[in-house]
Amino acid sequence: MIDIARRTPVVEGLAAGQIPFDEILTQQRPTIFRGMARDWPLVRAGLASPRAAMDHLLEHDRGERFVAYIGAPEIKGRFGYDAEVSRLNFQTERAPLRAFLERVEQQLHVVDGPSFYIGSSDIDAYLPGLRAENDLGLDLAALGDATPLASIWIGNRTVAAAHYDMSNNIAVCAVGRRRFTLLPPEQVDNLYPGPLDPTPGGQAVSMVDFDAPDLARFPRFRDALAAAQVAELEPGDVLVYPALWWHQVEALDPFNVLVNYWWNAAPAFMDSPMNTLLHGLLSLRDRPDFEKQAWKKLFDYYVFGPADRAGAHLPEAARGDLSPLDKRKARRLRAYLLNRLNR
Repeated sequence: MIDIARRTPVVEGLAAGQIPFDEILTQQRPTIFRGMARDWPLVRAGLASPRAAMDHLLEHDRGERFVAYIGAPEIKGRFGYDAEVSRLNFQTERAPLRAFLERVEQQLHVVDGPSFYIGSSDIDAYLPGLRAENDLGLDLAALGDATPLASIWIGNRTVAAAHYDMSNNIAVCAVGRRRFTLLPPEQVDNLYPGPLDPTPGGQAVSMVDFDAPDLARFPRFRDALAAAQVAELEPGDVLVYPALWWHQVEALDPFNVLVNYWWNAAPAFMDSPMNTLLHGLLSLRDRPDFEKQAWKKLFDYYVFGPADRAGAHLPEAARGDLSPLDKRKARRLRAYLLNRLNR
């Protein structure tokens, strides 16, 4: 691993209900809460042995087939692309949890063996009852999201290349140790993102191998390193970081489990900003620079400035789409856009 001096701040002695989410998000300050989940049965089982942790998971298995990623030893656990960026460097298959865990267990003591990874699987759908015993008990609806997603990640020594998520994240290191390398959103240019499609896990990932960066090919990565921080997690630790922060995630032990909660303060009726980005590629990117600069001013005025600025000088009844959105207005605006796109 490359040497990064900055470490993510650590807080000890807080209960989950005391996490200062507003500070973390507004100050853009990822924070580790040491030992917050150490009393989870899954954490205690993992500290006993990998087998005990596997058995705890299987107690809640109802036979669903998980999406499993299988990588050859040559990828050294780093899921991404082949050398030509022509295809992904791993295989995907549907596998029952028991069969997947058996393959992991067979490789526990193998050095430089294949990589096994189950990512972002809905806990309640795949392992019903697990959350009843292993949960932070957070009222995420109070944070503005009525439907937070709780997911589980299972595997051996793997590396999820640096990427961003569109939701804020609460990551619970349940079994094994994890290392997060975190970078703020403004480092996107210095991280050399890969294709928008296909992607290893849904989002563009950095093309830079953090363990052996090719600085001749990716020279601006030096600037990214200057802004990076590392979060070293032990079983039971909880890491909270804001949406759109880039993060590389390394599972460091022969068997690892992570549970995470994604949430957003945006109302559910709002569309994904990724749709806007893709439409921007279609409508703006290849226009002359002077036009793009003018459109940037308009976007700053209508979108990125204060939400009430563009309509503040108009009578309330005349504000139309400039007034605050609700479900009805969002549905009407979406229908209007679909009609314009289907030309």
